[in-house]
Amino acid sequence: MSDALTHFDRDGKAHMVDVGGKAETRRIARAAGYISMRPETLAMVEAGDTRKGDVIGIARIAAIQAAKRTSELIPLCHPLPLTRVAAEFDIDRGASRIRCVVTAETFGRTGVEMEALTAVQIGLLTIYDMCKAIDRGMTIGDVRLLEKLGGKSGHWVADAN
Repeated sequence: MSDALTHFDRDGKAHMVDVGGKAETRRIARAAGYISMRPETLAMVEAGDTRKGDVIGIARIAAIQAAKRTSELIPLCHPLPLTRVAAEFDIDRGASRIRCVVTAETFGRTGVEMEALTAVQIGLLTIYDMCKAIDRGMTIGDVRLLEKLGGKSGHWVADAN
């Protein structure tokens, strides 16, 4: 891994990284995070009986849409032709939280980490938005990259902690 920040030129000015010389490869990234809430709120989400409808289903669509629009949100992020985005939500009753895991894929010259991370955040924020009327104390946490594959740096997996 390099010590240099690639989004700055020699003069310290921000720029979009030139990926023109990179090889096109299959790129995959997985990211995850969670939203914690009161047990009663989690029960409503799980039962699907919130006034706004299927919270998890809508959050899944929001996560996918966010991955597709990442370059519009993050200024120096390249627009990518995504070949796949999958958003999974797992309910953990014991911890009273929902975990979101997003896998993003493309065939290109730069990775899809930002798309996976953005998708997780927006999926979880969508849950917050849909449930805030009954639980403003929800917290979002531990959003991080779990794995990336492809490109010059190859395969990377996060520590298990």
